[in-house]
Parts: sequence; structure tokens; C-alpha cells
Amino acid sequence: MSLTSRDSLVELRRDLHRYPEPAWREFYTTSRIVDEIEAVGVDELYVGRDALASDERMAVPDDEELDAWFERAREAGAREDVLEKTKGGHTGAVAVLRKGEGPTVALRVDIDALPQRESDDADHYPAAEGFRSGNEGYMHACGHDAHATIGLGILERVKHSDFSGTFKVFFQPAEEVVGGGKAMARSGHLDDVDRLLALHVGLDHPTGEIVAGIDGFLAVSQLHAEFTGYPGHAGAKPEEGRNAVQAMAAAVQGLYGIPRHSDGQTRVNAGRVEGGTASNIIPESARMEIEVRGETTELKEYMYDRATQALEGSAAAYGCEVDVDVVGDAPSATSDEELVDIVHDVAGGVAGVTSRLRRDALGGSEDATYLMQYVQDNGGLACYVGVGTDHPGGHHTATFDTDEDTIEQGIETLVGTVLRL
Repeated sequence: MSLTSRDSLVELRRDLHRYPEPAWREFYTTSRIVDEIEAVGVDELYVGRDALASDERMAVPDDEELDAWFERAREAGAREDVLEKTKGGHTGAVAVLRKGEGPTVALRVDIDALPQRESDDADHYPAAEGFRSGNEGYMHACGHDAHATIGLGILERVKHSDFSGTFKVFFQPAEEVVGGGKAMARSGHLDDVDRLLALHVGLDHPTGEIVAGIDGFLAVSQLHAEFTGYPGHAGAKPEEGRNAVQAMAAAVQGLYGIPRHSDGQTRVNAGRVEGGTASNIIPESARMEIEVRGETTELKEYMYDRATQALEGSAAAYGCEVDVDVVGDAPSATSDEELVDIVHDVAGGVAGVTSRLRRDALGGSEDATYLMQYVQDNGGLACYVGVGTDHPGGHHTATFDTDEDTIEQGIETLVGTVLRL
């Protein structure tokens, strides 16, 4: 479809909303995006393995999980050629327009959904209008359906503009597990990029408000820890067991006992803990999912080092072993002032934009920072733009939704910025 009208943009966003797919399982989503990229007409299109440094993917599900979502996407109408390129959890795409001499400008948008059941209440707009999630237990609870739509709308308008240079759009998978940014940053497609833009809707900013430069990204590492002990009869021979749950429980206390750092914000959370099989068996295995964050990458590394010490020390204290894997990771980043100036100026002339902020802090984490840092380390500039949207529920909740007026405002702001560049 042509994405030149509000109706066509809304139709696309609702279709993506209806088929949410979590990290590395965005098979239908990638297929749908490829449909629109081909309708726009680009000079180069890279899909799946061709868009990623696949060895750099993090938090990839097991084959059984991937295969189930692959078949679900096929049943939903995903294209066979796209399925072939994305099979095994190699999702996402990079679209390239070459329009003569000039800078290489890139836009990054994320495309994955969350394991969150969507509200079916009558006053929840997607439910009332018939585009509620069809993948029960999953939903676009953070606006990535709008992000992908905005990215495609920008691609089409730049195609038909007088922009001179090369323009790339990165449709990145697996942001919600901070597992996809590194794979796209190191794909090779970012090597020649002079200016990088990224965006997010909402973030507690209302419709009509643009934040020219989002900062305050907390660097993050997500960890899985597997404790291994030895089983025993809890009544007859308790001394023969080595209790993995006991070691894990001590580790939880150790994690929350990590001293805060005087140089800035630090965070730790034991988000999931589980283990054991029965009340009369000394548990031989236990596992936990943890994350550590820091205001800077260095502060995150401090938290990671201390967390590892807590995990290993607790395991050793109770005669157990622990295996720690990093399953998600992203650095901190800062939006460059030169790009903030341009976005702020452009937003002032966009219909519907009634408020502009130069900067605001995210207060969370995002793996667009991998792409931002990669471009900045190569001598380029990067900026993360906030596009306000009225959302009835908070991000990552069952009632989250995007005000569809936001889509056009995001497109106009970013297209204007690209043309200035």
C-alpha cells in the first residue's frame, strides 16, 4: 500500500498490532515490513541473516520455540521467501536508498513485542476496534508497531524527496530483551553511516510533544544463573545433599547487598527465581534471571562484577556450582547536541506539535545505544528522539496503546530532520 495517507498508516499499524511477535520470532512482522519496503521501492534490501551479524545475537530462544512461532507466522500469511531468510531466529531487515552524493543517514526502529496479555476490556481501543492481539499472551505493549510504521512512512517520503545522499532504515528485532542491537550494529551496514536517528513513542510524554534528544540511558546486562548442587533425602540423609536453592537464596541477598556507587545511578534486580522439585528432596538445581544497570557503561560493569562475585561466592559457600550467562547487554549513550538542535528546530514547524523539549532522561535501557555508540565511535553523530503519545496504560502493561495521531507527527519530524542533514 502507499503510506502517504493517515488511513494507510493506521491500517498498517493495526495489522502489525494484531500480530505481535517477541524477540527473534518476528517472522510475520519482518514479512509484512518487507512487503511495504518493496512497495516503496529501494535500491538494496537486506533481510534476516543478510541484515545481521547473527553470531552477535543475544537471548535467542531454543529451536522448539522458534519453530512454533515460525509455523504460526506461516499460518498468518508470512511470505515463504522471507520465512526462508529468517528461519532460525534471524529476523529484521535493512532498507537502503541511494540518492546521489551526500551523507549517509540512518534511522533505527525496533519491531518486537512483549510477553504480555492484552486487555480485552470494552474500553481498550484495540479490543473495541477489532485489532487486539491475535497471539494470546503477547502484545505490542511498548509501541513498536507504531515505530515500524513510522520507519516505513519515513522511508517512503525520503524516497520521493529531494534528499541527496544515502538513507538507510534498520528494522531491528529483539529490543525488549536488549538482544538485537549488537547484532545490527556489527552487521557491516552501519560502517558508512554519518548520522543516526532513533525514536520511541510515549515515554510519558503526551501527544503533540517532541523530545529532541533522549538521554539518561542506563547501561544494562541481563544474566541467567544456573546453580547446581547434589540431591539428597531431606528427612533421612539431609547432610548428603548440597542445596542449590539455599545457595540461590543467599545469592539474592548478596545481590541486593551490593553497595551503591557514588559516581551515579546503579540498579540490580533478581526478577525470576525458581528451583527444586519436592518438599522432601534436597534441590540439586535452581536458576535465576537477573539484571544490573548503571548510569554509565562503567557503572554497569561495576555492578556486573559485584553481582558475579555474589553469585559465585554464594554457590561456593554451600558447596554448589554456578554457571552465569550474559543473555542481553547494552551500553549507555548520549544524543549529540548538533542533531538535537536540528530535531528541535524541525519539530517547531510540524503540524500538531504543541510542545518541544530539548532533552529528557529515559531512566531505563535501550539497545539502540549499541548503534548510537558504534556510529559515534566511527566519528559520526547520533540522536534518540522522543515522540509523545497519549497512552491510557503505562508501557509494558495490558492497556498500553498508541495515539495514532502520533504516527504522522513522528514521520514529519524525522523526515524534516533527514532533509536538513
